[in-house]
Amino acid sequence: MTQDNTATAERLIARFFRYLAVTSQSDAKATTVPSTPGQWDMVRLLQQELAALGIAEIHLDEHACLTARIPGNAPGAPRMGFCAHVDTVDVGLSPDIKPQRVRWNGGDICLNAAQDIWMREAEHPEYLPYKGQELLVTDGTSVLGADNKAAVTILMDLAHRLVAEKPRHGDIVLAFVPDEEIGLRGAKVMDLKRFPVDFAYTIDSCEVGEFIFETFNAAAATVEIEGVTAHPINAKGIMVNPLLVAADLITRFDPLDTPEHTEGREGYCYVTSMANNSATATVKINLRDFDRAGLEARKEKVRAHVAATQAKFPRAKLKVEIEEVYANIAESLGNDRRCLELMERGFKELQITPRIFPLRGGTDGSALSARGVPTPNYFTGGFNFHSRHECLPVEGFLTAYRLTERLIGLAAE
Repeated sequence: MTQDNTATAERLIARFFRYLAVTSQSDAKATTVPSTPGQWDMVRLLQQELAALGIAEIHLDEHACLTARIPGNAPGAPRMGFCAHVDTVDVGLSPDIKPQRVRWNGGDICLNAAQDIWMREAEHPEYLPYKGQELLVTDGTSVLGADNKAAVTILMDLAHRLVAEKPRHGDIVLAFVPDEEIGLRGAKVMDLKRFPVDFAYTIDSCEVGEFIFETFNAAAATVEIEGVTAHPINAKGIMVNPLLVAADLITRFDPLDTPEHTEGREGYCYVTSMANNSATATVKINLRDFDRAGLEARKEKVRAHVAATQAKFPRAKLKVEIEEVYANIAESLGNDRRCLELMERGFKELQITPRIFPLRGGTDGSALSARGVPTPNYFTGGFNFHSRHECLPVEGFLTAYRLTERLIGLAAE
């Protein structure tokens, strides 16, 4: 690593660890945006740092969506946006993150001696390509939070460079949003008047080379079931058990049309939860398909299954509501391919081998794209997101930074 790259990497690591020290896990049970006070702490810290750089156009709204515009100095350059989320995911681990630096030359890594938590090489072959590199890892009690504080770090460091060194660039608008991990909530409510860009990027994919401009179309179905209660003493012919009604509905779905039985470009219907008492039941179903017509067909399938169950249990009351969650990024691109062409040039200049594939999920870019802002997604350099074995190789982190830096420069040429 060159002296400049070494200094940049050290600066990125220090900033990344500082942001990780702010606990900002989101909470899917909350109904507010943001869902947790820690996300307010995070965006207020970023707001202070941006203000200290002398950036004039900074706005923090009531949903903890923070935007900042750095005016361009290259007339005619496109207005480019970058969006990162400040929440970390809740997967049942500690919300508090204690990162470590490890020079890994192979073998098992003791993440936490006190709790006897290890990364076993035999169980995690995904580590093997990074032998001999410095890795940023967890202490085994939490996720690492490279998803997405690696992106936050990259954008904040580049903001500092743009202001201090004034390289040629068009208007750059940064957005930091909450609650991506619980349904892209922040990106859905962000005021796009505060994000005036021609296109944008998220930096929320994994290993070096990943570039995502095709994601699922997503919808969520909620089926409310009202049964008929009765005392078991005289329930015959009277009681309608909502649990059994729900079970009938669930069994109507193809058991092979589920996440665990599909791959690649295949969509699915995924029954995610069922809650009930003696009077009511609620069934929640995620619908996913890369093709818009395919998603619409899945919606109709849900409605048909609900109608069939209603016919079988005429004394029950069933109601279904289906809402859009996010859209396929590719559908928003139209004829403006600048965001793709810039990425192609950036990859070529930095000699990055592209890894392009349809993402079986969604990002903040999916929500922004559905709202009219084409927003593909590229790599942070990390892997094993949403896991105690999440890892961010320093070389990959630096590559993501250099690519972001180069995209800004290429757009101004």
